[in-house]
Amino acid sequence: MAGEIEDAIERVDRESFTRQPPKTLKGQIGYLIRQMGSAKAVAQELGVTADSVNRYRRGARKHARADVAAKIDDAVRARWQPQVRKRRQQQAATTGGITVETRARFGYTAPIGTTDDGRFRRLTVHLPPEYARRLFDARDAGASDQQMRGIIAEGFKEIYFQDGGGRATGLSDVAINDIDYLDLDY
Repeated sequence: MAGEIEDAIERVDRESFTRQPPKTLKGQIGYLIRQMGSAKAVAQELGVTADSVNRYRRGARKHARADVAAKIDDAVRARWQPQVRKRRQQQAATTGGITVETRARFGYTAPIGTTDDGRFRRLTVHLPPEYARRLFDARDAGASDQQMRGIIAEGFKEIYFQDGGGRATGLSDVAINDIDYLDLDY
């Protein structure tokens, strides 16, 4: 199962579609066969038989079981408009940056005499392009959700808590825990 950050990136990617993916079962299967090359490859990914895939393609079966329909929809959306996704992510990583909106418990390591008790905060912070690039690179390298949280926490530390170096200079670590929700925009 994907983590909160992976899900948030996927939601942003879906919002960037310039055209909607096929909605009918026949259209979705036709698209997957064109993308993957054969009914056998599609069947293998979906966990059904190649005969079932061909029945869907021909229209002999108009409806798939709910679990199979969800797998089909996910497979189509994962492959839909890869150039649009790539262009949006490239723009975020080079010029635009990434906006993170979250409600989570933030804890941090601070100097003696200050409070370091974690507490829930609702934050919307625009992180510079370098953090977007690091986040996308980490995801592409197969990083865990915890590692991607670390990148976002580092950005929050620099931009929000330390205000670009203008305050809280003794703050060493920020941790994001107990995420209530997390949403990204770029």
